[in-house]
Amino acid sequence: MIHILFMPLLQIPSGHHHVADCIQDQLNEASEEFHCEKIELLSYSYGHVEKLVSSFYLQWIQKFPGLYSNVYQQMAVKQEKHNKHYYIYELLFLKHVQRMIAQTKPDLIICTHALPSYLLDRLKKKNLWTGKVLNVYTDYFINDLWGFDHINYHFIPTIEVQRKLLERGVDQQQTILTGIPVHPLFRTNNHPGTMKEKYTVLISGGNMGAGSIEKLVDRLRPSGTINYYVLCGKNNKLYQSIKQRNHSFIHALPYIHSKDEMNTLYDQADAIITKPGGVTISESLWKRLPIFVYEALPGQEEMNLNYLNSQGLIFHLDNWNTRIAVESTIIERLKIESAQLHKNLETYFKPIEKQNITQIIQKLLI
Repeated sequence: MIHILFMPLLQIPSGHHHVADCIQDQLNEASEEFHCEKIELLSYSYGHVEKLVSSFYLQWIQKFPGLYSNVYQQMAVKQEKHNKHYYIYELLFLKHVQRMIAQTKPDLIICTHALPSYLLDRLKKKNLWTGKVLNVYTDYFINDLWGFDHINYHFIPTIEVQRKLLERGVDQQQTILTGIPVHPLFRTNNHPGTMKEKYTVLISGGNMGAGSIEKLVDRLRPSGTINYYVLCGKNNKLYQSIKQRNHSFIHALPYIHSKDEMNTLYDQADAIITKPGGVTISESLWKRLPIFVYEALPGQEEMNLNYLNSQGLIFHLDNWNTRIAVESTIIERLKIESAQLHKNLETYFKPIEKQNITQIIQKLLI
């Protein structure tokens, strides 16, 4: 039996959890020899304190986005230290991580958040643990908190991130260019990119249905050329609000549990309007869907937006809230710029490893 421990941070249903669950599901489906366990570090260490921290985090982002963005830039992006130390994190968590390892005895720890990765890197540097660690990056950049020096393997989202890791001294043999991991079901492309008289467009605000979706919907002014399907996630208030509009061309969808159902929606769609969260963007890129980004949360999503925009992988609906109608912009982009988008997508996917995640992990453990 191979015991694999997943370590995300916070219990908010974020991309860190989504990617961990995605890999865990694939491993469980592949073989009974894998025993997978996911433990969230903060609640394991301090119980209900995690709920307070999660609530504070969400309130901070929503009410003071500029402040959060500035703090994130200063703390996690601009430093780029090679021998960094976050002593407060070590004081708060190292003993708990040691206890977790002693209890679970993992053969491999997979980190989908930077903090557990940093702590495990420190444990290995101090020779307090010698096991294998895999970093799985869930955004299109790497912040300064991730551990690097003593991490065994890295699943890399882009070739640019790979170059940065090599500059930091990571051995190229330890890096695997996977993109942000998605379920194999979403790695199929059923979009020929043909011109249409009517389009289907998904609108997503993330797993929690967060963001300014209602304001965006008000700006759409649907003409009937596009049918919109709003993915409300677990935000029942948003679901009821969209549903009560009873609009002929705007349809509310509740949280979708089934991957098959989600895959069908992707296949039926001609484009998606979303925030630049790593997982939704990655799934949409694999499906070769034109992506329209309407806003970015401060911090990680801002960084994702900058990268995706610079590579021509998304269309940025900047200033959407000042336009009379957004729909005309979407239709124009779909008709005029689809060829260039296809070219940019092929450039992005060319260096990415074609094997699925399970095959790669099995090889790493041999």
